[in-house]
Amino acid sequence: MTDAGITASATTAADGARRRRVLHTYKIYRPEVDGGIPAVISVLAARAGRAVENEVLTARKRGWFRRWTDGATPVTAVSSLGDIASQPVAPTFPLWMIARARDNDIVVHHAPFPLADLAVAIFGVPKRVVLIVYWHAEITGRAVLTRLLTPIFNRALSRADAIIVSDDVITENSPFLRRYAAKCVAIPYGLDTTFWREIDEVGQNAAEQLRAKHPRLIVALGRLVPYKGHDVLLRAMAGIGDAHLIIVGEGPLREQLANLARDLKLTDRVTFAGRLPREEVRIVLHAANVFVMPSSGIAEAFGLAQVEAMAAGRPVVNTSLPTTVPKVARHGVEGLTVPPNDANALAVALQTLLDDHALAARLGASGQLRAANEFDHNVFVQRVENLYQKLSWGAVQRLKTR
Repeated sequence: MTDAGITASATTAADGARRRRVLHTYKIYRPEVDGGIPAVISVLAARAGRAVENEVLTARKRGWFRRWTDGATPVTAVSSLGDIASQPVAPTFPLWMIARARDNDIVVHHAPFPLADLAVAIFGVPKRVVLIVYWHAEITGRAVLTRLLTPIFNRALSRADAIIVSDDVITENSPFLRRYAAKCVAIPYGLDTTFWREIDEVGQNAAEQLRAKHPRLIVALGRLVPYKGHDVLLRAMAGIGDAHLIIVGEGPLREQLANLARDLKLTDRVTFAGRLPREEVRIVLHAANVFVMPSSGIAEAFGLAQVEAMAAGRPVVNTSLPTTVPKVARHGVEGLTVPPNDANALAVALQTLLDDHALAARLGASGQLRAANEFDHNVFVQRVENLYQKLSWGAVQRLKTR
């Protein structure tokens, strides 16, 4: 399955040193989905150092095989008949993964993606190839499916040379990862904080116009799916004064949430903005008084959107999930943290930041500093590539001692 456009030969950097070839695998990729895990992969590929060359293997959401490039990164998407339980029906994916693995030095399996686990369990990854399982989140709400898949998850985790998590709390709270804790490496996500911090004159004018229209503006950003907690947010809005809420994102719950807003008599105080370009999201964030992430389930493992808001200088309200979420914007430091699924507590926190301008400004400034120092994409990529280097050296040593 090697394609002439994706050569199997080793490439070299300008100084003659051999580049490490890295294959990223995940169930979906840009442009079909922009945020979440595809965004993380795109950052790793776009910001790669001179010693690393990336490619992406994914599946179509539905449709025939195709290839394209994301910037300079080659992307291969295998054919898919559609999806079941949010997973692509792509029977050739395991074969493609192992074929491409043989032409790379490192395979990064972005989980959850059971077809990649299946490839490792059935066909194996060559010993000379480093396997990293990037554990982004647990599979939730599908207990029977999870039990059926547990053996192949364990095969992949057992074979992995390292497991990346966003924080040690992910390892501590995962029934899968505890037994592999020695392999787990905590690396927080990163993104282009400069993009979200800086805004040109045109964008600033647009933000000021939006702020003049809605002087008490709350912004939420995320797909309209159950674990995001937008229903809780709408119920909280019913208990807040004359504030306006903009929800940026689209998803299967759009109609249900719009009906709930109508039932709560919030139609004139809630805007469902749908999916917006990054430049427009940045304007909305700079216009906001406060950013809210009302997530209610552990599928929200980190919440990169709160880093975007922090970089823009906005205070954050998040929830005390047993994931990395409350460790990104910390209670009383960069934001306020409330229990998940608690509309009253959420309303109080939002009302507090809308009313206490000094507190909002202090939390926003602290968040902007933390975003630049801890969650910038350059810091993130360097940490991951340091792990690549360490593991590649270890793979060489294993081969020498066979």
